[in-house]
Amino acid sequence: MIDTHAHIYDLQFEDKDAMLTAAAEQKVSQIWMPNCARETIDAMMDLAVTYPDRCLPMMGLHPTYVCETVEDELAAVESWLNRYPFIAIGEIGLDFYWDLTHVDRQFEAFTIQLQWASQRNLPVSIHSRSGANGGRNAFAESADLIEKLALPNLKGIFHCFIGTVDEARRAIDLGFKLGIGGVSTFKNGGLDKVIPHLDLEHLVLETDAPYLAPVPYRGKRNEPAYLKLIAQRVADLKQLPLEQVAEQTTRNAQQLLQR
Repeated sequence: MIDTHAHIYDLQFEDKDAMLTAAAEQKVSQIWMPNCARETIDAMMDLAVTYPDRCLPMMGLHPTYVCETVEDELAAVESWLNRYPFIAIGEIGLDFYWDLTHVDRQFEAFTIQLQWASQRNLPVSIHSRSGANGGRNAFAESADLIEKLALPNLKGIFHCFIGTVDEARRAIDLGFKLGIGGVSTFKNGGLDKVIPHLDLEHLVLETDAPYLAPVPYRGKRNEPAYLKLIAQRVADLKQLPLEQVAEQTTRNAQQLLQR
């Protein structure tokens, strides 16, 4: 299996070797690491160099790290893209949940990074978190921007997808996969009403470790070893064997890396 989104360079992972051993024991063969900002690059790249076949890095500026220094952050992203073969540009997108102060800058950073992905034929990992209590819909505004830009070669993953069936189909029509994580195991997560209506070829698996641990670890530190629990949940909802879900979602992820 491939964990397509995990922040395993996070300070919560003081036991990196043990964490990676546990993941391997659960047949997690690759872990894709999204970058957040300049401050996370060194720790991420240390893992990428130490485990080059297992820990694969992306490069991007996370929307919650967009601020007055966005130009400097983007310059660092571009510099790294010019000198290292990253598998994707990410994690990029829009976040309306925490702070709306720099929304205009978020759109600018998102647009620039989508353009880089198109030019370099790299997939993107999109973060789209909506505002609380019916606030601005980050998925809809992300999809609107992608449609407006109409960039060639654009593909990737809507990471941590928790939308409706209609939103899922819109993402698929745009050429994107849906990242299914621990929320799929939550009692009121809502994905039990969505996943059964989607073809398995459009789904990839992720943990978003150390966040959003699946049941029965909800509220604790998440890690790639728990990916099997997410795969089993998808298998149950789709009424398919676990092995089929593991094989197809791995194939789906691998397809994104084909140039």
